[in-house]
Amino acid sequence: MSADAKPGNPASVSSALLITGAVLLFVGTSLHPMHEDPNDALAAFGEYAADHIWLYSHMAQLAGVFAMVAGLLLVLGRLSDGPARGWTLLTIVFGAASLAAAAALQAVDGIALKAVVNAWAAADAATKSSLFSAAFAVRQVEVGFAAISAMLLGLTVLLATVALHQARRCPLWLSLLGGAGAVGVLFGGLATAATGFSGLAMAANMPGSMVLLVWVVLLAVVDFRRNRVTA
Repeated sequence: MSADAKPGNPASVSSALLITGAVLLFVGTSLHPMHEDPNDALAAFGEYAADHIWLYSHMAQLAGVFAMVAGLLLVLGRLSDGPARGWTLLTIVFGAASLAAAAALQAVDGIALKAVVNAWAAADAATKSSLFSAAFAVRQVEVGFAAISAMLLGLTVLLATVALHQARRCPLWLSLLGGAGAVGVLFGGLATAATGFSGLAMAANMPGSMVLLVWVVLLAVVDFRRNRVTA
């Protein structure tokens, strides 16, 4: 086995980050309460207030996005001197922006919204209306960050698939798979910006996100195998 494939070296680290990130994001999203319509604030807030693992599921989502993007950037970092240098640099820029947006989203959604929703659920009749208005305002900020975060992540992956294909680091079918997931997430972000957490936004974002999770795991396997040399 070559040095590239030994634990602690770039190929092993990037593959581990990609797979760990995919697992964390999948688990965090699976634990998120989803029974009520997210665009029905009254019903959604009641469901959120009753959820006791809200913070943990959202921090798992954040850690998953960070690990996946970090792993992707490590893979692309090995292409910075090749023919895909321009696309790689663009991906790094958008990747950094997507991490900042994801952190801001979870600061609002994972922490601030839960605090206001909890206060609303426990309030007496005299203050319940004003606290609901406060929670609804925080929700609109969340919608904005969710839309921007999805668009930036979609663009990051789309640029990454172009860079990887130009550098011949993954087969065409894998680039097309990643591109399909990225377009779904990107469109989901645009739909969220226009319609909130509507059925249209969810119909684009959720399948797109699942495709990206599969793509991330397959990319990790392909990248690791490419950097492994048997004796």
